[in-house]
Amino acid sequence: MRILLVKLSSLGDVVHNFPVARDLRRAFPDATIDWVTEAAYAPLVRLHPDIHSVFTVHLRALRNAWWRPTNWLRFFDEKKALNVHRYDLIIDTQGLLKSALVAHWANGPIAGFDRSSAREPMATRWYQHTVAVDRLAHAVPRNRALAATVLRYEIQPDCDYGVAVAPSDNPALSGGSYVAFIHATSRADKGWPVASWIKLGRACKERGWRVVVLAGNSDEFARSVEIATGMGDVAARALEPLTLPQTAAVLAGARLVVGVDTGLAHLAVALKRPAIGIFLTTIPAATGLYAGETASHHTVNLGGGSREHPTVVTVDSVLDAVLKIEAGAH
Repeated sequence: MRILLVKLSSLGDVVHNFPVARDLRRAFPDATIDWVTEAAYAPLVRLHPDIHSVFTVHLRALRNAWWRPTNWLRFFDEKKALNVHRYDLIIDTQGLLKSALVAHWANGPIAGFDRSSAREPMATRWYQHTVAVDRLAHAVPRNRALAATVLRYEIQPDCDYGVAVAPSDNPALSGGSYVAFIHATSRADKGWPVASWIKLGRACKERGWRVVVLAGNSDEFARSVEIATGMGDVAARALEPLTLPQTAAVLAGARLVVGVDTGLAHLAVALKRPAIGIFLTTIPAATGLYAGETASHHTVNLGGGSREHPTVVTVDSVLDAVLKIEAGAH
């Protein structure tokens, strides 16, 4: 059997699809499982041991610079590459017009959410098999249910993301255990105040924990430096921007990860790290940190509001969540 998974973006959505690959490997040990994703996330997907080939698309680049001939040439090359193999099934767990279009480029029948379940109902016109899944359920069980229903296998009770990464050997991380802060996010209204990060960092320092602050670009790094400097101690370290695999290695070595609503926080959960998610203008019920029922004591989601009615998450509530996770670990 040869299966193609279609999950293009964003980082958190890609991570939420990892359990599907693990479920498929459990159900069909000899299957060949491929994946198509936006090029930026391909290095992360390649870390998954159950994925055979990773195909990339550059739809975002094409959208942002559609007038460049090179982007169109690459577009047609990527479309052609997806048509090389015949797939027994193509599974689009994104449910968008763009993901359905990419799935249609490949050679084989397509399965996806039905009109009542898909994020963009028009996407279903390209599907040969559709599945009704609760729209209000979390993204991870939604993805797992789609694949399991169409291929008729039983979902295991644990939620295994299936990816493992060796802890980073970065010299900046030597010297014992550390807590990782993930402050950067795609929207300003999802960010936690710098003052709150500093106060939390000082509380971690009082417990004897070092803190590393992650960043994805120069602007985020400047904010990381502000947070680390505000702690006023060498126990805090702002890490310069890293690649996705390098960042995964940093997260893999953390004793605890605290992050806002961003894909890296979900990656920490996938790597089986204890994690706390801070949700100010989004609802964690649908896309919050998700470790599954058997490992729920490893994660805590705080907040849950909207842009019009943001939630206030206090440092004390985060520290209470730390205590809850520590209690669950014993």
